[in-house]
Formats: sequence, structure tokens, C-alpha cells
Amino acid sequence: MFGPPGHLYVYFTYGMHFCINFVCSPEGECSAVLIRAGEIVEGAELARAARPGSSDRDLARGPARLTKALELAREDNGLDLCDGGPLTVMERASADFAVVSGPRVGVSSAAEVPWRFWIEGDRTVSAYKAHKPRARGSAATSPTSATSS
Repeated sequence: MFGPPGHLYVYFTYGMHFCINFVCSPEGECSAVLIRAGEIVEGAELARAARPGSSDRDLARGPARLTKALELAREDNGLDLCDGGPLTVMERASADFAVVSGPRVGVSSAAEVPWRFWIEGDRTVSAYKAHKPRARGSAATSPTSATSS
């Protein structure tokens, strides 16, 4: 995330998924935007092969689904997203849309901060889910309630 702007930062999270960020500040400054979802506009067949059984709406709807559909992994870290290469951020053909914001997803602190942005009405936006703390084991499985023989 300290790399040059317009490049991809790829990281592995929860020991099972890759996620991507779009670096957006000058090189040396840490600033990036998590890309939570996207619309596959070319190569849908490849995305479907990477995510068999997914509907077109769900191919890249969510950060882990997006990276899987695009077959992105750690070796893609640093990819230039503005040079017209295989993964390119494109300008929309029309400016007839509204950008809305709302609470952050899947975080335990500052969830109310409206740092989640999407195009209003876009069908590929990942659904909002409030953070839910992980449940600790029930009393029956708790180490404090175990009996010794």
C-alpha cells in the first residue's frame, strides 16, 4: 500500500482469501481503497470457470469472489491498473449515475464511518452485513467448565 498510485496491492486474509486494494496516494504514503466487488465486462467465460456455479451477478460480488473470479493472487501485487493491461480500471461511458456511501462492512470498530462507496442501484455491489463478533464456545465446551477425572 506504500507503492505508486494506480497499482494493485494484493494481500491474503483470514488464512483463506486474497483481497485487492487500489493504491491511491503518492508512493511512500500508505493509502489504498479496498475493491469489494466489480462487474466482469470481458472474459466472463474465464470468470465462470474460476467460480463454477456462480450466477453472473455473484461472479465478483464481494472481495474474495472478485479476486477468485479474476484469478488474482499474491504474484499480481504491484500490477499497474491504469496502463491498459489485462486488469484495467476504466472510465464509465456515462456519467448518469449516483455514488452513495454507507457504513463499513465486516469491521469491529468505526463501522459507522461511511467509507463504503458504490454506484446506486448497481446489481453487483456486495450486500451490506454488519460485523458480528465471533461466538466463543458454549459453557459445555468452555475450559472453565471442563471436569477432570
